[in-house]
Amino acid sequence: MQPSDKALVPFVSVDNMMRLIHHIGVERMITEIAAQIEDDFKRWESFDKTPRIPAHSPHGVIELMPTSDGEAYGFKYVNGHPKNTSEGLQTVTAFGLLADVYTGYPTLLTEMTMLTALRTAATSALVGKYLAPKNASTMAMIGNGAQSEFQCLAFKAMGGIDTVRLYDIDPAATAKCAANLQGTGLKMVSCRSAEEAIEGAQIITTCTADKKYATILTDNMVGPGVHINAIGGDCPGKTELHRDILLRSDIFVEYPEQTRIEGEIQALDPDHPVTEMWQVITGQAEGRRDDRQITLFDSVGFAIEDFSALRYVKRAIEGTEFFEPLDMLADPDDPRDLFGMLMRAK
Repeated sequence: MQPSDKALVPFVSVDNMMRLIHHIGVERMITEIAAQIEDDFKRWESFDKTPRIPAHSPHGVIELMPTSDGEAYGFKYVNGHPKNTSEGLQTVTAFGLLADVYTGYPTLLTEMTMLTALRTAATSALVGKYLAPKNASTMAMIGNGAQSEFQCLAFKAMGGIDTVRLYDIDPAATAKCAANLQGTGLKMVSCRSAEEAIEGAQIITTCTADKKYATILTDNMVGPGVHINAIGGDCPGKTELHRDILLRSDIFVEYPEQTRIEGEIQALDPDHPVTEMWQVITGQAEGRRDDRQITLFDSVGFAIEDFSALRYVKRAIEGTEFFEPLDMLADPDDPRDLFGMLMRAK
């Protein structure tokens, strides 16, 4: 029995996602995903919102990230297992699904390991548009793992960065990042410490993987006027910044109910004031005010960003060969006769 059109769901494999990215171009795709995220943040109030649903273990965390705008529904499955790299595995893997709210039928199934890296970088650079110092040219990239190259290219494409100062506790990770970004137009400077990396940087991005209360930056290292893009902390018990830095900064978040559990601000009082980025993007709240203000984006990732990325991919693959139809849904001739469909296939 051949599946009907109603049974088929577009599926984007890792191979096809990579082909799609090369077809569009990394920097262009990051920029276009950022534009989709910005559009969706402008209609923030139309979305269902809930903190992601975690299953913690001694080995890491597995999470579901759902949301809906009333017409489409999306979710992402994602894990975070920092110990995986020592076993030759990715720290983070993900896949996602988009569905039609009216019928409940899936409309897209896709890998999201690559796509999450793109959307995380797109979100960082989008926020930087509102919070980073004007004419910033240098970024410190502390933590040179799987996300680092995407972050650097995002701030180059959207923030005008031309120099990146790299640091990682593993020199091989820094060498990998610097080699991967050769020929992109970025000047790469490999540093021996976090202190050295932040010298002259107007933007500081921290993206480390260890699940612990870490102190990547101490208060004395952060001068006035910088923008800190803190994207490594993403679960309870995992932070990167000394508490005193938070107390000196204006803090911006995606969804406070989630960030207070998972972000840098888990180290602060539950009522410590923060500003939601959707309010800045819609003009309801102030972003960067002056040249001496320290802005901190306490980013943990939120489901609406994944929803935006899924919608972008669904449009991007239309009329292309960068997907395959997956026989995923049963479609009996009579919707009430699922058993009959089974028997006819015997």
